[in-house]
Amino acid sequence: MITKNQIKYIRGLALKKNRVKEQCFIVEGEKSVAELLNSSFQIIDLFATKQWIAENSYEKANEVTVAELARISNLKSANNVLAVVSIPEEKQGSSDGLILVLDDVNDPGNLGTIIRMCDWFGVRQIVCSKNTVDIYNSKVVQSTMGSLFRVDIMYVDLVTYLAKVNTPIYGAFMEGENIKSISASKNIHLIMGNEANGISKEVEKYISKKVTINNVGGNTESLNVAVATSILLHEFCS
Repeated sequence: MITKNQIKYIRGLALKKNRVKEQCFIVEGEKSVAELLNSSFQIIDLFATKQWIAENSYEKANEVTVAELARISNLKSANNVLAVVSIPEEKQGSSDGLILVLDDVNDPGNLGTIIRMCDWFGVRQIVCSKNTVDIYNSKVVQSTMGSLFRVDIMYVDLVTYLAKVNTPIYGAFMEGENIKSISASKNIHLIMGNEANGISKEVEKYISKKVTINNVGGNTESLNVAVATSILLHEFCS
């Protein structure tokens, strides 16, 4: 049986200040937890229904009822299993290949989708501005569908970081060179901007080439940042 203190603690991890304080975050759902179990992330506690425990070999699961799981879940419908996971130390991955840079991407769903797309296209490093949404936000974690455990993500002061970069830096803009006409090297940085304001002026001055996705239809004003990132990664990485 789950205790009131455990419920309070787990529910509190929905807030970033508590995640930072406790250095923990929540992973929910069978798909995401299956990916978690195959990763190097450290599980602190795992709560699951009798059915999940019977179908999985994780020996340290705490059995809870569906009703109890619903009390600690951030999902509209609790999904058989929830894990409390330790936040690992940030690490910078390989400097080879494409490194994605996010300049104040605020929407959790967008960030989650972007992480998933990086996993799909083999991008192993994302560099986020300090004001980009927290990757351990429950909506971000959920929308990555486990890709969070395979992509290295770090938060930095972008101006300080970009000043030291020695590979070409590309930035996504409404006006720029058509991505289809660009032949880029394998080792580059690609910057995607804020949903409403695009790439900030402070960051823009470090960009060596502005790129755009050709608006063939001519009617839609702009693309969602996650959609635009997916298209650009396909062009740069395929």
